[in-house]
Amino acid sequence: MTDLEELREAIKKFTQERDWDQFHNGKDLALALSIEAAELNEAFLWKDAKDVNIGKVKEELADIFNYAILIADKYDLDVKQIVLDKLSWNAEKYPVEKAYGSAMKYNEL
Repeated sequence: MTDLEELREAIKKFTQERDWDQFHNGKDLALALSIEAAELNEAFLWKDAKDVNIGKVKEELADIFNYAILIADKYDLDVKQIVLDKLSWNAEKYPVEKAYGSAMKYNEL
């Protein structure tokens, strides 16, 4: 079992033990993920990035990963494959020779 599969199983077990699957439709999981991402942003609000509370960052990232993994599980998506596919697509949009050292969007390169 890979690390990702182990995480998926642990998260599923946690939610099943609490009978929370009934609340975990795709829409609500996506909303929860978005809310947790906003809470991560809040950890950085009004401070220099170097002054962020790493404990808070870890907590919010864990929530984000949990919801992302639950969404992938809900739609039977292979997390590793969809991430690799996205990297491949981004490599086409952002070729190294054009994008190296640039923060411009692909349509501006």
